[in-house]
Amino acid sequence: MTTLRLALVQLAVTDDKAINISRAIFFVEQAKQQGADVVALPECFNSPYGTVHFRNFAENIPAGETSLALSAAAKTNEICVIGGSIPERDGEQLFNTCTVWDSNGTFIGKYRKMHLFDVDVEGKISFKESDTITAGNELLTFRVKGWKIGLGICHDIRFEELARLYRNLGCQLMFYPVAFESTVTGPLHWSLLQRARANDAQLYVAGVSSAKVEGFGYESYGHTQLTDPWGRVLKELEFAEDMIVADIDMTVVDEVRTQIPIFGQRREDLYETAWIKN
Repeated sequence: MTTLRLALVQLAVTDDKAINISRAIFFVEQAKQQGADVVALPECFNSPYGTVHFRNFAENIPAGETSLALSAAAKTNEICVIGGSIPERDGEQLFNTCTVWDSNGTFIGKYRKMHLFDVDVEGKISFKESDTITAGNELLTFRVKGWKIGLGICHDIRFEELARLYRNLGCQLMFYPVAFESTVTGPLHWSLLQRARANDAQLYVAGVSSAKVEGFGYESYGHTQLTDPWGRVLKELEFAEDMIVADIDMTVVDEVRTQIPIFGQRREDLYETAWIKN
């Protein structure tokens, strides 16, 4: 099958976990009604994004209440669910973790954010995710209707090497659940980075952001976006809670890779991008 229908949910996240989960499930149902094959949620969709919140909202995966709700929603609606991310508790450690559930509600796997958001932009924003979150060290790929899909989370999108590793594994589509901040890095870099990764790796990029919500400290930029392998922005939201539903076409991936065959032109006798973890 060459086409895949995506639903990208720009969720307004509150400090009430039950409401956040309920709203997420509502959008899963809406995605199914609009014929989507895959529905994706944003980063930290069950919790406000902030180091003061992560421990209070953290859960076990896949036995926690959020995981159980996503599994049930995927099964009931017969749709693949990419569970944005939630704060995951594993022993004494916390991770920023995306879960994936197939259309039978089966847990496919999880991806833990690999590059943590530690930044200090003078006079603008200072944030250190590593104060509470531990970095992940594994990739995750999975298949839906013939498409091979890879995952990153938010700050991961700044690292071209990660997208290239997924391309090397055969991915045609990347999802990045995010909560890019709204004052500096969102307006300057968010759309640019998605287009860059789509162009670099010659694949579709789905950047799924939370909505901009005031009152919880950190404010997300919103602007959920879908970009094709040419680097063209196909769909984009603004700040408010909403959802993109759009079809993507495998023939576009093949077209770009055939006409601009950069992966066959790389000078691997001089340099390489390789996964070195055993």
